[in-house]
Amino acid sequence: MKPVSLPVNQRDLVIAHLRANGMARLSELTASGATAATVSRLERDGLIVRLARGLYQLPDASLDVNHSLAEAAKLVPKGVICLTSALAFHGLTDQLPAKIWMAIGAKDWRPKTTYPPMRFARFDDVRLREDVERHLIDGIGVPVFGIARTVADLFRYRATIGVNIALEGLREALRQKKTTPSEIASQAVKAKVWKVMEPYLVALTSHA
Repeated sequence: MKPVSLPVNQRDLVIAHLRANGMARLSELTASGATAATVSRLERDGLIVRLARGLYQLPDASLDVNHSLAEAAKLVPKGVICLTSALAFHGLTDQLPAKIWMAIGAKDWRPKTTYPPMRFARFDDVRLREDVERHLIDGIGVPVFGIARTVADLFRYRATIGVNIALEGLREALRQKKTTPSEIASQAVKAKVWKVMEPYLVALTSHA
């Protein structure tokens, strides 16, 4: 005689999904079998926490220092962490940007979110997919541009970010030996900022 399988209630489905994935969007929770009403009730009862509109996690979840990057990645699934946010993630600056920098496509819809606060930089579809690393943060695979790519992008956006931040990224990347001058130069060519960056790179490497 086959054992009777008991139905899993929606509360258990939501909690199990969040324990396995760290955080989830409402669409992911409903796809797992829960209703929006159940999710709302669990939030009201304090069994789950709403991080932002349509984004949830468990109240006892252990948080990585880069937790906000994971939140941003869930809210903007096609985006990539970039510029000063990527620089801070890679440990190349002590400055923590007030807003998370997220790269999106040239024609992508610009998300309207209040938390976590974000700023957006647009890249063509080819560049958006190049030199992307995936790092696991609180169970979420977060796309982040690599170090050499980040340094080149900082020079590209130097008018917005500030040339001092771009120079700090270049200097720290070389000092900590997290990338090579040739890798940075290659990325600078792709970003079309080689002529701007070359004198700084030559000066820093000649005194190494």
